[in-house]
Amino acid sequence: MEFEAVIGLEIHAQISTETKMFCRCNNDSFDKEPNINTCPVCMGFPGQLPVLNKNAVEKGIRAALALNCKIPEYCKFDRKNYFYPDSPKGFQISQFDEPVSIDGYVDVEYLDNGKFRDLRVGVTRLHLEDDAGKLTHVSGGTLVDFSRSGTPLMEIVSEPDMHSAVEASAYAREVQKIVRYVDSSEADMEKGMMRFDASVSIRPVGEDKLYPRAEIKNLNSFKALEGAISYEISRQKKEWEKSGGPMKGQITVGWNDEKGETFFMRDKEESDDYRYFPEPDIPPLEIDQKMVEKFKKEIPELPNLKKRRYVEEMGLLDDDARILSSDLKLALYFEEVVAKTGDFKRAVSFINTVLMKHLREELISVDEQKVSAEMMAGLINLVKDGEISNNLAKGEVFEEMYVDGKSAKEIVEEKGLKQVSDSGVIEEVCKSVIDANPQSVEDIKSGKDRAIGFLVGLVMKEMKGQANPQIVNDLIKKNLEG
Repeated sequence: MEFEAVIGLEIHAQISTETKMFCRCNNDSFDKEPNINTCPVCMGFPGQLPVLNKNAVEKGIRAALALNCKIPEYCKFDRKNYFYPDSPKGFQISQFDEPVSIDGYVDVEYLDNGKFRDLRVGVTRLHLEDDAGKLTHVSGGTLVDFSRSGTPLMEIVSEPDMHSAVEASAYAREVQKIVRYVDSSEADMEKGMMRFDASVSIRPVGEDKLYPRAEIKNLNSFKALEGAISYEISRQKKEWEKSGGPMKGQITVGWNDEKGETFFMRDKEESDDYRYFPEPDIPPLEIDQKMVEKFKKEIPELPNLKKRRYVEEMGLLDDDARILSSDLKLALYFEEVVAKTGDFKRAVSFINTVLMKHLREELISVDEQKVSAEMMAGLINLVKDGEISNNLAKGEVFEEMYVDGKSAKEIVEEKGLKQVSDSGVIEEVCKSVIDANPQSVEDIKSGKDRAIGFLVGLVMKEMKGQANPQIVNDLIKKNLEG
């Protein structure tokens, strides 16, 4: 029997605000001393009243609009009741039947077996809630850090529109890019700012029925997401074939990254188990539709559309366009360089190879390094004007710019690196190199054209990379023909 996987995702993204969802505690708890960002409100002390963070609501709405969601005029908060060591209040303030947004979608382009495919994933809702604390399991017990408790979250719930780990990962990556583009979340997975719960079930190919599913909790990387979904699909297929039918009921499972397998945690809770009721301490929200329309107009060109424009209007390769559009700051940097040089090919070459090499090595973003878009444009314009060679620009000049933050023009003038285009000076060196390499001359005369490149390289080396390479190439050929 052939099976089809049916996959839905819940994406939890930390909203990038200065303070927590319902109190004034600092929202940055990453790499800080445990339990340092806490107060009676986020610790759930008796008699403390939560106050809603307006900025968190607005950033949630911006993200929802970028996900093509509808924003109702009215929403409310609810108590989701459960008892667990990382929940100091004994409940979570979330949204149940009347969330801040509903009915959206995300268009995804992804690579599958060497082919680009398109997928539209429905977004059931984006709702707002606060986060729990963090548990650390150690030998002999469990440690609790409540600094993350009360952190503002948006939970993005998809429709079960995905059918493979590749599709689920592509959708999750697209959502990450979108929430970053609208500055709603940094979505930095290494800092725990984005996590996934994946619901996985299978059914015989051709059927529309949804069978019992397993929800895989707290996946904290794309690698874990793909591995857990793939394993769970395989596990359920084996179980169906062994028992002659689907799982008997819904279950919640965890993911063991070291073993590469899921493990049973508990039977899955349904909404009744959480005993939702309206949050009595937070009044319902009436959302100003004029504000919503204003936010719609402020949404930037999103990554999928930007990538397509780079390919169709600039003729960029898919991979180059994907890299440049993946981060809004990088895309704006690229567009500024193009605007100041009129040369998108060189802009792509310098940014995607030379600059990105350093950013990847240092794990930093484009705005955390010293070479501004204006400086990069200045470097490219020196190459365009023939003042320095491409190799010199990408090598010695850029490296010093990156380390010291100097402009390309300063470095070229200080070090005397200006390209030599005096054909008389270059020809003397060409003749000297030709006379010193008779074997290469014979190779060229016998049809081995690659030897020309060898001689050009020797001339460039002799002139410390400052000779105009096109003039060198022309003079080498001229002297050999003579």
